[in-house]
Amino acid sequence: MTVRRQEDGMERAVLRHAEQVMGTVVSFDLRRADDRAVDGLRRAVAWLHRVDRVFSTYRPDSQISRLGRGELTVGECDPDVAEVLALGAAAERDGDGFFSVRPGGPDGPSGGLDPSGVVKGWAVERASRILLEAGSADHSVNGGGDVQTAGEPEPGRGWSLAVAHPLHPGAFATVVRGSGIALATSGTAERGEHILDPHTGRPVPAGLLSVSVVGASLTAADIAATTAFAMGPGAGRAWLETRPGLEGFAVTAEGRAWWTPGFPAYVPEGLTGAP
Repeated sequence: MTVRRQEDGMERAVLRHAEQVMGTVVSFDLRRADDRAVDGLRRAVAWLHRVDRVFSTYRPDSQISRLGRGELTVGECDPDVAEVLALGAAAERDGDGFFSVRPGGPDGPSGGLDPSGVVKGWAVERASRILLEAGSADHSVNGGGDVQTAGEPEPGRGWSLAVAHPLHPGAFATVVRGSGIALATSGTAERGEHILDPHTGRPVPAGLLSVSVVGASLTAADIAATTAFAMGPGAGRAWLETRPGLEGFAVTAEGRAWWTPGFPAYVPEGLTGAP
């Protein structure tokens, strides 16, 4: 962990840290950090490692793996398991079955149980809450490109979060800006065709390259991005437009972009989105 002090009219402590956990890198950026924030960061990092131990489908001894194999009941698992499965069940109902904690059906490792589509956004959002409880009112937590923010990086300026361009590595398709916002993206650019249609158990047909969702909650944004991606261009767009408090931006297989009506409110003036 590194603490950097900056001078900009007043002394500000900036605390940044990157942690390899849950199969990705989680980056923390805390502004106006004090000793309580440092302690909160340690607890947030410990939380993420605990989530990995409980929910990793790559660990045969994790509770989620053992639950999927029938070696544990939900009641015998950590209470967080029941919470995550309840979120997944609600998402399945809300998304007409295009989201599932068993996206590939009952076959496969761990009995097909894989709540990863819930876990990352939920865990990162909870890490942000831990920081808030420790007194860090202004921070961002970035879990492999899915970001939960709180407050502002500087007084009067919101956090600027880039949406990666799925066709041009290292470039961005658009930028969103705001205070206390969350941004999640689902797509094929980094992990290939890993999103399954739960109705068929097969990869989602080509139609979209990425769907990004912005709102206040990373848990909700992450689930919505995955659901809309699985639905495809037309149905996904129409469904996103019905989700209260969420706005979406997508890049199609043809390289074109579309967005929901409220999305431009998050985009800095002069930017929209482009192939």
